[in-house]
Amino acid sequence: MSGPAVELRNVSKRFGAGARPVLDRVSFRVEPGETLVLLGSSGAGKTTALRTINRLVEPDEGEVEVEGREIRSWDRIRLRRRTGYVIQDVGLLPHLSVAENVELVPKLEGWSEARRSERVRELLAFVGLAPERFAEKRPRDLSGGERQRVGVARALAADPPLLLMDEPFGALDAVNRRRMQDEFLEMKQKLRKTIVIVTHDVPEAIKLGDRIGVMHAGRLLQLGPPSEILDRPADDFVAELVHLVNA
Repeated sequence: MSGPAVELRNVSKRFGAGARPVLDRVSFRVEPGETLVLLGSSGAGKTTALRTINRLVEPDEGEVEVEGREIRSWDRIRLRRRTGYVIQDVGLLPHLSVAENVELVPKLEGWSEARRSERVRELLAFVGLAPERFAEKRPRDLSGGERQRVGVARALAADPPLLLMDEPFGALDAVNRRRMQDEFLEMKQKLRKTIVIVTHDVPEAIKLGDRIGVMHAGRLLQLGPPSEILDRPADDFVAELVHLVNA
């Protein structure tokens, strides 16, 4: 495709009359195949910005485009099936097996049973879970890291061009978090999808992002490659945020 995969233009959002803006004229582009990390502390607006992309949040002002189409022209269901979504608590359906969780969207899309089964095996192997061991397990039988891997497999199941990840590794311990980050980098090289990640963790943002957007109080303060964020912070807030990395 030509042009950005995702674009926000002067997007603002308030939750309730008179409330302060959760998003305040936020603008950014995500190019096809790029990984953009939205970085900021709790309440910065980064998750709200992410959710405007798949219409989980409707902006009050401004425009959001996905694949060159304004977001309101997309059917919500069609858009969400073309967008993989990974969240911190994974959100696996507890009464379904791992295989049934992974094949959920392909089943809704009308894929044959044989095609779904092959896709489940392929993706479980891809995220490092042996299909013969894990396909029939229930989410309660998995560790936190294993559930997170299943969440990634489910998000990729229908081969969406766009992947949204909201604090995807935040619930993991330090060792598993580093492991998942390393595996994500390998996956990114293989899949070459457009990815938007939300995190509050500066080292994670530096490690995973092609570019980083630093957010605070609903505003986008700086947008650039990791080296620029580290070496030429735009203001005192960004400088303080990255201080520990440079220390």
